[in-house]
Amino acid sequence: MPTFQPASFGRVYAAYGDIFIVLSILWGWQIDRVAPDRFDLIGGFIALVGVIIIMYWPRA
Repeated sequence: MPTFQPASFGRVYAAYGDIFIVLSILWGWQIDRVAPDRFDLIGGFIALVGVIIIMYWPRA
């Protein structure tokens, strides 16, 4: 289905993916009581930076 969406859909899809990653880490930490290790936090941060680049980098 993403193929048939408007051109900006890719950015929205990337943002959704990052929200999913961050909420999964938070869910595991708060609900399942599994503390994230530094690699979970680093990976979540990298995903967040990637979304910021995708959403806000100037377009030509």
